[in-house]
Amino acid sequence: MLTGRTLSFLMSRSLLICKSLNFNTLALFSSASSVVPRLPSPTQTSGLPCSSVNFPPSCRLSVSAHRPGPMELKEVLQVLEQLAPLSLAESWDNVGLLVEPSKSRPIKTIMLTNDLTDAVMEEAEAQSCDLIVSYHPPLFRPIKRLIQKDWKQRLAVRAVEAGIAVFSPHTSWDSMRGGVNDWLVGGLGSGQVSVLSQALGGASHSHKLEFMVRSAEELNAVVEELKACDDGTTLQCSCNRPDNSGIHVSITCSDSALTPSVQILLRHTAPSQSLSILKLEKPPLPGHGQGRLCVLDHPVTVATAVQKMKSHLGLVNLRLALGAGRTRESSVRTAAVCAGSGASVLSGVKADLFITGEMSHHEVLDAAAKGTSVILSEHSNSERGFLAVFRERLTVRLPDAVTVVLSTADRDPLEVV
Repeated sequence: MLTGRTLSFLMSRSLLICKSLNFNTLALFSSASSVVPRLPSPTQTSGLPCSSVNFPPSCRLSVSAHRPGPMELKEVLQVLEQLAPLSLAESWDNVGLLVEPSKSRPIKTIMLTNDLTDAVMEEAEAQSCDLIVSYHPPLFRPIKRLIQKDWKQRLAVRAVEAGIAVFSPHTSWDSMRGGVNDWLVGGLGSGQVSVLSQALGGASHSHKLEFMVRSAEELNAVVEELKACDDGTTLQCSCNRPDNSGIHVSITCSDSALTPSVQILLRHTAPSQSLSILKLEKPPLPGHGQGRLCVLDHPVTVATAVQKMKSHLGLVNLRLALGAGRTRESSVRTAAVCAGSGASVLSGVKADLFITGEMSHHEVLDAAAKGTSVILSEHSNSERGFLAVFRERLTVRLPDAVTVVLSTADRDPLEVV
């Protein structure tokens, strides 16, 4: 923790010299530096529905901020990013703009769908859509060719030919506060909700270097060398008021800047003798992450939980596995949910009930053996209902000239017969 007697400065390309505490301090600022706003800590939600969420100010846009006519694709993408930053997506995922037509055109109609299928594409073409937001990415694995015999590649070609852009948010929607998982757990009622797998911030600085210099002149010399070897990533530095042992300096830097920075410090006597290197952890993003655990304000029976989820998901049938020693009248006070295929996120979680789209036979057996009942809705049925929620959030942030529609052709490929 730096005190009021601490001088802070940033190091990059431009140079600013200021005098303080009887020695020169160099502050260097990068013209290309980026600033990521910190998300506020979530407030307690006792007594509120599990789906009740407070969004950070950066996610609240006014309609008046946009011009009244249609929007350019890049403008719509900015709104989508503000609603659900793609940085929240899992590292293995393929999110963002997946298909971009060569000829740009104003965005007048946006279609939301859980999956992009041939039926959804026909619907989008019939409605002259300009952008398809497909929750699941239609292009996921790397491709080496675009041919007609592969249905996903065929859809990508078809989108390009029709001039329709395709965007996928996938796990960024799962992870975000107020996203798919918060919506899913909200079907059970009010309670205290926590994240099962915490999302971490994408901190640009990964290492901290601490060392001492004997004088302001040596400090200036070190700073000049660090500036000269900077590869464009911003170094952050702070130093304390000098004492009898010298000036205490602390620098944080990225992975790419670590090796050259250490090499420079080792060429100076005082820094080389006092240098210590610390690995920095990425900061957690409260309220964001995969899966949710809800401690219900008002416990329900397993049978009631099933009925609540049928109503919430708009389904006639669900699959239910009772935990060992449980009945349909057993009480449910804690429920863990993960939209889609949630076994990997739910594994090891202690709860009365698991709710997800799909789990394998043996994963269900494992949960039931531990006394946890399981509700399965089929994969996309645990996600699709959020599209209507997102449609409302997106619509109020776009001008009236832009229409957001839900696909009527989109549905889970499995049904009970």
